[in-house]
Amino acid sequence: MRVAQGVADGSVTLAFRRWRKQDVVPGQVFTTSAGLVRVEAVTVVEADAITDDEAQRAGWPDAERLRRRLAPEGETYRVELAYAGPDPRVALRASADLTDDDVADLDRRLERLDRAAAHGPWTMHYLALIREHPQRRAPDLAELVGRETAPFKIDVRKLKNLGLTISYAVGYEVSPRGLAYLSRTTRS
Repeated sequence: MRVAQGVADGSVTLAFRRWRKQDVVPGQVFTTSAGLVRVEAVTVVEADAITDDEAQRAGWPDAERLRRRLAPEGETYRVELAYAGPDPRVALRASADLTDDDVADLDRRLERLDRAAAHGPWTMHYLALIREHPQRRAPDLAELVGRETAPFKIDVRKLKNLGLTISYAVGYEVSPRGLAYLSRTTRS
């Protein structure tokens, strides 16, 4: 979160990670809490060669503290980062003026998610559950549907990617787009 906010406001332009194999590639874009972050370049470096200036560009007070936080094994990677814009899901979740085509498209996408799930159809049930229990802890909601928290959260993220839910520090809500969809769909 701190790194993402720093990239968004321009105070963080680097990250240093220690991996067994390179985990990101230039051009890769990540959706973060602060918006989209793009990887500009990735190079292998010696941890001892990281300067205080580079550490500060990575959001650390000095290189020594940064080095202490690196994983104990693997090569050290210097990752150049840039802000790539706001999270498009924010605008999507606010767009509640759905056309018939929008509703049909969401119907198809949710039906596909339901068919692909080993635990059976879940999308409409989760939307109803979140609407009934806004900002309730994810572990509590997962327990209500008999699921482990981590897989439950992955499923809710799929709804968020469609603009149907909003994530908070604790829990979720159905977005304006999600409420509009629920009022228009014939799915149950």
